[in-house]
Amino acid sequence: MKTAEVLKEHVFLERMVGRWAVTSSDMTTENPWEETVRSLQGIWFVAEGSGEMSDGKVATTILTLGYDPAKGKYVGSWIGSMMDYMWTYEGEVEPSGNVLTLYTKGPAFEGDGLTDYREQIAFLDDNIRTFTSSAKEPDGSWKQFMEARYTRKN
Repeated sequence: MKTAEVLKEHVFLERMVGRWAVTSSDMTTENPWEETVRSLQGIWFVAEGSGEMSDGKVATTILTLGYDPAKGKYVGSWIGSMMDYMWTYEGEVEPSGNVLTLYTKGPAFEGDGLTDYREQIAFLDDNIRTFTSSAKEPDGSWKQFMEARYTRKN
């Protein structure tokens, strides 16, 4: 097996490294979440978040991201202590170089089964980024249901 090399595609992910304060319009607690993102030698990136849920319980999340040159896609996963489903992603960075769009399947909001989701990490500048989640509608459009804002702490 060939040793992984840092590629130009990893530059987007490197921008995420650091400590972040996380707020969202649907957060009902006064305390923002926190996230720490670290790099595994520039190849893989691990983001660990924690904060208080609306029910007062503390939750932890872990996002992993990397680039798979064989697929020509960004890949990753997300798990959270508040659910028993592991989300897996594939996606690409938009031509602007500021937005990573990730596609996944996950539990449907209503009924049984899985549905399509699109999640986007967008850098507004080097110190502010957003994370949005959208569900695919029956007509093929995307309906956004969540947005979080990340502000760099260091």
